Amino acid sequence: MRHVIALDVGGTGMKAALVGDGGTLLHQDRRATGRERGPGAVVEDILGFAADLRAYGARRLGEPAAAVGVAVPGIVDEERGIAAYSANLGWRDVPLRELLAERLGVPVALGHDVRAGGLAEGRIGAGRGSDRFLFVPLGTGIAGAIGLDGRVEAGAHGFAGEIGHIVVRPGGAPCPCGQRGCLERYASAAAVSEAWAAACGDPDADAADCAKAVASGDPDAVRVWQEAVDALADGLVTALTLLDPRTLIIGGGLAEAGEVLFTPLREAVQRRVTFQKLPSIVPAALGDIAGCLGAGILARDLLETTDPSEVTA
Repeated sequence: MRHVIALDVGGTGMKAALVGDGGTLLHQDRRATGRERGPGAVVEDILGFAADLRAYGARRLGEPAAAVGVAVPGIVDEERGIAAYSANLGWRDVPLRELLAERLGVPVALGHDVRAGGLAEGRIGAGRGSDRFLFVPLGTGIAGAIGLDGRVEAGAHGFAGEIGHIVVRPGGAPCPCGQRGCLERYASAAAVSEAWAAACGDPDADAADCAKAVASGDPDAVRVWQEAVDALADGLVTALTLLDPRTLIIGGGLAEAGEVLFTPLREAVQRRVTFQKLPSIVPAALGDIAGCLGAGILARDLLETTDPSEVTA
């Protein structure tokens, strides 16, 4: 059965799947990234995981995978197939596409984790059927994927969609990027966790606890939550002013709060728009497997658009 390997590499774990021609998930697996052993070990673990998946496919499905799609965090040079930089994984300028192609002997597509997740949401998830969408996962940080007619825009240098570094509070909290007042310092799951832990006096409290307290009417939680929602709405209105998406897809850990997030967020965005067209604001549909599914789409697209005999590192 023809299939591809899909691999989503995160800061702590890797999600993988074997995906059939129709997008059917034929096999799923997860492993630790092992970043505590250094970037070289992480790269070797990725290569080993992919090789094991290829062997599994050959053994259980009758033939090895026809291609590989891998999504990684940080700065990614998709055109050259290089994982340029990741603070979480500690690597720089890793020729990951070349290394995987040499190890497995099949075409390899390399993509950015958030853009891969956005690609999946756009093709088969919450943005299906929408010609223009913006996918914004709210996790430890905040990033974005700009969807255009079934593809995701990477930008001239691979930085397109970095909505988390729009300054929404000038002169505000310092951000590791070097600016002050960036969106992700106020509206990410990590930022809400930090603010709520300080407000409630429990250092172990997190964003999910804050959402529960909001639902129960806790005034301190409502204040912390509303401050995050307002910052998020400011960033999103800037993005929709520039991009004019038809659908705005919100994912990540913070979106798991459901209408505790979406009701005030829709209201906050609506209050801020003037001439702009208000997009549909919807929750992501694919959960934490979106990046893996997107990696599979990258691999399948590679097979459909390229003669495998011409694909080199």
